[in-house]
Amino acid sequence: MGRVGAPHGVHGAFKVRPASADRASLAAYAEWLLRGRSGIWTEHRVRGVREQGDGLVAQLEGIESRDAAGALRGAEIGVPRESLPAPAADEYYQVDLIGMAVVNREEVALGALADFVDSGAHPIARVIGDGGVERLIPWVPIYIDGVDMNARRIDVDWPADA
Repeated sequence: MGRVGAPHGVHGAFKVRPASADRASLAAYAEWLLRGRSGIWTEHRVRGVREQGDGLVAQLEGIESRDAAGALRGAEIGVPRESLPAPAADEYYQVDLIGMAVVNREEVALGALADFVDSGAHPIARVIGDGGVERLIPWVPIYIDGVDMNARRIDVDWPADA
């Protein structure tokens, strides 16, 4: 849902680069999960969050100094899954789509969805196919025909040779 940025001040606060369209939505959660270089998610209670510029400034319990905040720089920010609202019809959490097979209208398997790249305008699906072939497919209705969560398949209007 975001990434920890530079320390802010001397009392353990830090800047946050939100990944969601509504940057303030992250402020609604009382607990955050952080995953740093170790790759392990750790839970932290949020002491405070406020909007500043195009991001947020946050402070977590137990992070009391600039050095402690600096040690978190670059960590991914998530929230406990059970605290998220259920997605509406035809809405998906990106994490639930990772690993799904991506197939075009000609039934050609293009690969698996590896992750999303934020372009600013809309997400871009990064699909990795056989031999490491990478395709970047804009996640917009003109190219995304449908998602079948049960079959773990995403149907797209995208040429195999692109």
